[in-house]
Amino acid sequence: MDDLQTRLRAGLPADAILTDPDVTASYAHDMASFCDAGTPAVVVLPSTVDQVQHIMRTATELRVPVVPQGARTGLSGAANASEGCIVLSLTRMDRILEISPVDRIAVVEPGVINAVLSRAVAEHGLYYPPDPSSWEMCTIGGNIGTASGGLCCVKYGVTAEYVLGLDVVLADGRLLSTGRRTAKGVAGYDLTRLFVGSEGTLGIVVRAVLALRPRPPQQLVLAAEFPSAAAACDAVCAIMERGHTPSLLELMDRTTVQAVNKLGRMGLPESTEALLLAAFDTPDPAADLAAVGDLCTAAGATQVVPAEDAAESEMLLKARRMSLTALEAVKSATMIDDVCVPRSRLAAMLDGTAAIAATYDLTIGVCVHAGDGNTHPVVCFDHTDPDESRRARASFDEIMALGLELGGTITGEHGVGVLKKEWLARELGPVGVELQRGIKRTFDPLGILNPGKLF
Repeated sequence: MDDLQTRLRAGLPADAILTDPDVTASYAHDMASFCDAGTPAVVVLPSTVDQVQHIMRTATELRVPVVPQGARTGLSGAANASEGCIVLSLTRMDRILEISPVDRIAVVEPGVINAVLSRAVAEHGLYYPPDPSSWEMCTIGGNIGTASGGLCCVKYGVTAEYVLGLDVVLADGRLLSTGRRTAKGVAGYDLTRLFVGSEGTLGIVVRAVLALRPRPPQQLVLAAEFPSAAAACDAVCAIMERGHTPSLLELMDRTTVQAVNKLGRMGLPESTEALLLAAFDTPDPAADLAAVGDLCTAAGATQVVPAEDAAESEMLLKARRMSLTALEAVKSATMIDDVCVPRSRLAAMLDGTAAIAATYDLTIGVCVHAGDGNTHPVVCFDHTDPDESRRARASFDEIMALGLELGGTITGEHGVGVLKKEWLARELGPVGVELQRGIKRTFDPLGILNPGKLF
């Protein structure tokens, strides 16, 4: 321990090394439930690439595991400390190095907050689309590590589609540059995409070249109430089948609507079984909303309310924005799932989740990025009740299994981390796991980078 700290101090400022156990304990885990975390030996907060390289060289020489972290807003335990590890927090590397309106790129360090970048590029008439619900807190490095998404994925896609190039410090301290800053480029294997979603198991991202888009027009929102989740899912299928490109298409089930009503006094009818929100940022959003409204009515919507301006749109979105907070108020703890299924199987996923909630006598609310089939079942439980906690964990596994049975994937945007290691193996199969472990060994032969995650 003393040798580790001595070597780290040789290349880091004094205030970049934290050793007080009460302080380092606060860096031990992210926001996931049911994920074990170890006790860090030390927390380091580098502010330069050279300092990150020094940390990794030291870790390699001493065979000490390293767990990279951003804002720790993740929900899979990917940022949880390993016992006796170096926690490498990248929050001090928070500079926006370049914004180019001509090339439509931003070059940033990993600690830049998502919302800070979004506001900075907006001043240049540009738009960085990925917008996780934690965008006011989460970092770009964390977004890259977990390949995060957000509400706009239905039209604009996920983080991976906006990462053009990376600078990555490897396990032995070498600096690797991948990708490009050009609009096109297909030279060699796509190592950039390999790092996106790797959860810090292959290297430490220290710089990113991100693609930007022109800032779109202000979106308008429509809310539609349905007598069943199946009817709302029918509307989703009709919207997508007809070729519409909403900037947002979100669904909330009855449990979520009732929780939002209770917390926010939204005044939504108690008879609402599902609430669908659709938005367009096209040149004529009112016309698009009218067309989607007709499809919702044809699918059985009991009420369709299109917004007339930005203020009304924001009011309609309020329910969706507060859904997680509302579900967190139901019980003392929540476990947030992240299963993505084909859009055509959304109704089966929602009905199956409701059946699982009944079987385990639990409250499970579901919020859905309906346009891309990404469901977020939120299991509400009393963490002080051992039996209820057991049932919560069991229901989570049932939901995972249901998603795979329906042709889906165990995670659309939250990542694997500790929480879903078993399920990743089931999804990939033995050949897939063997090849992915081989890739891991190539980049990290000593196994010191975020050990115990993914596999």
